[in-house]
Amino acid sequence: MQAALALAERGRGRTAPNPNVGCVIVSQGKVVGRGWTQPGGRPHAEAMALAEAGTAARGATVYTTLEPCAHASPRGPACSDVLIAAGVAAVVVAIGDPDPRTDGRGNDRLRGAGIAVETGMRADDARRSMAGFLTRQARGRPHVTLKLATSLDGCIALASGESKWITGAPARAHAHVERARHEAILVGRGTYEADDPALDVRLTGLQDRSPRRLVLSRNADERRDGWERVTSPHAIADLDHVDHLLVEGGAQAASAFLAADLVDRLLLYRAPILIGGGQPAIGDIGLTDLATAHGRWRLRDRRMLGIDAVEDYERA
Repeated sequence: MQAALALAERGRGRTAPNPNVGCVIVSQGKVVGRGWTQPGGRPHAEAMALAEAGTAARGATVYTTLEPCAHASPRGPACSDVLIAAGVAAVVVAIGDPDPRTDGRGNDRLRGAGIAVETGMRADDARRSMAGFLTRQARGRPHVTLKLATSLDGCIALASGESKWITGAPARAHAHVERARHEAILVGRGTYEADDPALDVRLTGLQDRSPRRLVLSRNADERRDGWERVTSPHAIADLDHVDHLLVEGGAQAASAFLAADLVDRLLLYRAPILIGGGQPAIGDIGLTDLATAHGRWRLRDRRMLGIDAVEDYERA
């Protein structure tokens, strides 16, 4: 299942509105098929793995990060039907599919065909892997990551606005990998006007994974070519084919999304410098007492990137 989860990450940010699923097929102790959801959502992971496995899939065990779908579409058959036709013996599923067209029907169909089904393996990891799809299903909006690069004293720039570069090259490269894992990236109007940011992915081999560029603004006349306008944080629900949104700047945009309680993940890059009197990372988020500030965030990961630290928090 860990291998299937790793494969699923290859599709993150490229499969919406379908989930980024990973699948591994094992026969007699050997991996005979691997697959992950392809860009645009098809073929599905199971179909890719079965195509690689061929006849070796008969009697094999399938590990998949999401319940095989039960609904056929013009773009392909239901994965549960394809697995039955391939003659697999068992299917191990990390989590169920909340899509009402499947939602338990896929597993039931497999069991009805005499295939053993086990569920719940690495479920928490699978939920994190497919956070975009699951957030869209549960909340009707993309999963939102807020990225901040700050000094030790919480500044994102000098008082003059100079911010290149607070963090070093390894941290900036890591941030570009994060961009590649999101369908869209958003900045506030101030950052848009002052910096004219490219917001692309500048890593060899990943340039084609640059996300759609969004600006948070009510001004319909200021949008440049290649940009889309979002009028408010809650308007992200209307973005088509965006299940992962990266909010990258500046302080007003960060504050707006935090105040609207729309941030699911915090990605904090911290450089070992002190600025003093610089521009703060966020402004007023509507907090009225410290008690309500506690218990909202859980640290998932912390590591060093050169001399900089990165901390990854998720909603508690």
